[in-house]
Amino acid sequence: MLDRLLKYVRPNSDGKTSYAQSGEDLIADFILTNLRINNPNYLDIGAHHPSYLSNTYFFYKKGSVGVCIEPDPELYAEIRKKRKNDLCINAGIGVNAASEADFYLMSTRTLNTFSKTEAERYQSYGRQTIEKVVKIPLMMINDILDNFIDKKLNFVSLDVEGLDYEIIKAFDFDKQRPEVFCIETITYTEDNSEEKEYPIIEYMLENSYMVYADTYINTIFVDKQKWKNR
Repeated sequence: MLDRLLKYVRPNSDGKTSYAQSGEDLIADFILTNLRINNPNYLDIGAHHPSYLSNTYFFYKKGSVGVCIEPDPELYAEIRKKRKNDLCINAGIGVNAASEADFYLMSTRTLNTFSKTEAERYQSYGRQTIEKVVKIPLMMINDILDNFIDKKLNFVSLDVEGLDYEIIKAFDFDKQRPEVFCIETITYTEDNSEEKEYPIIEYMLENSYMVYADTYINTIFVDKQKWKNR
């Protein structure tokens, strides 16, 4: 799947530039524009980099602001430096009562993960290595919603390598019901045996979101009622 990673930003036919892996930011922008939301408030979980392969940098450049959560200390520092208007948090999202956890820094930083199983699986392919393991503080997703989100959320990007399903299952839709989610729904492999994470898709459907688009790597969901009433 690394072969599919974009090495440059790409302008589309109307002059808009995508910074995301497969144009997910432009898809989200199209949806939000149709919902009359021109400057969405966003939450970027697993932000990774200020602009490269970012699902939210397009909106930041338009003047939107949001919250970026990135556990990698070096990547967090870069995001904080380049995106001064965003609130940046150097933490991971917890899925149990633990206050910190081992974070596996991979030789390819897009594969960093809190999952030991995933890290060892990546390493087993022979092209990736676990460079080091560091302790990183954890915050529960609903504590983030309570303590750091002071506006209506419109867009959530979720990419945490192996824990996406657990996090979205914990998300309290009564606290916040964003119009659009972009969630990674493919497992990473290097032998072309990747699989879609259908439990994520099924869970979002159960919560009255619909699949608007799927780029194979990510699935973009929109609130079904909001879209119907646009």
